[in-house]
Amino acid sequence: MNAHYYADGSAGGGSGSFKTGLHPWSRYVALGDSFTEGLGDPEPRSPGGLRGWADRVAEELSAGHDDFAYANLAISGRLLHQILDEQVGPAVELQPDLITLNAGGNDLLFHRSDPDKLALELDTGVEKLAATGATILLFTGPDFGATPVLSLARGKVAIFNEDMRVIAARHDALIADLWALRQLTDHRMWNADRLHFSPLGQHTIAIMVLDALSVPHTLEPLAPKALPERNWREARADDMVWAREHLFPWVVRRLTQRNADDGRHPKRPEPGPVFGAGMPPGAYIAPGLGSGPYQS
Repeated sequence: MNAHYYADGSAGGGSGSFKTGLHPWSRYVALGDSFTEGLGDPEPRSPGGLRGWADRVAEELSAGHDDFAYANLAISGRLLHQILDEQVGPAVELQPDLITLNAGGNDLLFHRSDPDKLALELDTGVEKLAATGATILLFTGPDFGATPVLSLARGKVAIFNEDMRVIAARHDALIADLWALRQLTDHRMWNADRLHFSPLGQHTIAIMVLDALSVPHTLEPLAPKALPERNWREARADDMVWAREHLFPWVVRRLTQRNADDGRHPKRPEPGPVFGAGMPPGAYIAPGLGSGPYQS
C-alpha cells in the first residue's frame, strides 16, 4: 500500500488533507504522451518549449521545498505499450516518491484498441510503479461526447475509465477524473486542434490534480463569461475546418508512426529544479492576462 505521509510523520490515504502549505514529496516524475508533455500550452522559457499541467503542478509542489525535483518523461504520440516500455523503467530508476501516469488515449482514439486489453497492460505497468512505494496518480479519459468524430470512441473511453478505477483500487493509486471535470466542456479549455488542452485547460487540470493530491495551492479557477451562441451553420462550418486542418493530419501521423526510435526525447529526462534562473516561482504571466503570480 502506498501510504501518504504528512509532515508530522502520520500517514493517511488519498482522501486525507495535508497540513496547510505542506506535502510529503520531494521527487516527482510524470509519465505519458502529449497530454502530460504539455502540447497546446507553449512556453519558450520552459524545457521543450511547452509548459502544461504537469509543470504547473510541479511549480506548486516546489514552493517552500528547496530540495524538490521534477522530471517529465512524456513524449507526444506514444501508445500505451510504448509508454510502459520506454518510461516505466527509467522512472523507477529515478527513485520518485510521486508519479503521475496517463496512457491509452492514442490507442483508443486512433487505433480502435480494446479498452479491457489495454487495462491489462496498464495494470502490469502500474504494479511496477507501485512497488517503488511512491504515490501514484492515474487519469481517466475526458468525455469527447460533444466532439465530432472523436465521440465515436466515447463508449470505449468510458469502459477504460472504469478499468482505470479498478487498477487504482488494486494498487492504492489516486485518480484524477478528467471525465467528471465538466469545466472541460468550455471550448476555451481546448487548443484549436480539439485534441489537446489550451493554457486555460492545462491550468484547470493542474488545479484538479493538486486537489486530488490534497495539496493546498495558490491556483485560482477562472470564471469564464457566458459564451455567445453560434448558429447551426457556423458550428458545422467550424467542424469541417477543424477536421480538415487538425483531426485528419493528426490521425495520419498516428497511424503511420513506425516505432519509438523517432528521435523524440522527453523534455525533462532527469529530476531537477522546477524553475531555471530566469523564471523564479510565481513569475509566469500568460500574455494578455495582466499582472500577478501564476495567471494563465
